[in-house]
Amino acid sequence: MRTGFGKSPVAGGVRVGHSNLEGDGQADRRYHGGPDMAVLAYCAGHYPAWRSELDWPDLPLGGFGENLSIEGAAEDTVCIGDIWRAGSAILQVPSPRNPCVKIGRYWGRPGLPRCVRESGRMGWYLRVLEEGVLEAGAPVALLERPHPDWTVQRAFAAGRKSPEALALAMLPALSDRWRAWLRGEPARV
Repeated sequence: MRTGFGKSPVAGGVRVGHSNLEGDGQADRRYHGGPDMAVLAYCAGHYPAWRSELDWPDLPLGGFGENLSIEGAAEDTVCIGDIWRAGSAILQVPSPRNPCVKIGRYWGRPGLPRCVRESGRMGWYLRVLEEGVLEAGAPVALLERPHPDWTVQRAFAAGRKSPEALALAMLPALSDRWRAWLRGEPARV
């Protein structure tokens, strides 16, 4: 199986470009990658719950395929359009992450993607507004929040073609893929 899962911590700085982090890649570009999915972020605070719920005490950071495991940010506090400084890079949140079936295959836990969706602990993508260097332990600072009512959690819960989805689709910061999917158009999120 070709996959981008199996992330491990990196010592020192890593260059982040407009399409991904140096040394990282996406195995299936139909579903992953591109400017609106350059970096995957996940709440580091979710790991204790997952370790307990899944009886998996050694589940490592990066276990959900994320490039950034972030303390103090979660789906109910991060908003679509948020602009962050992480290291010397400037990043923006364009969409929630829809967990891939490969995460279950990679870990030998076929029900894991469903658990992630049902828990609401899915993570979010970041687009790169300014390339730079990221490093473990570096602060991540919120610079701007243009859509404070649209948390990643709320955006993920918006159903296709619903009034809520149509309102979300109007946000300029939302990724084109997610916007098309919300409108009922063929799209892979």
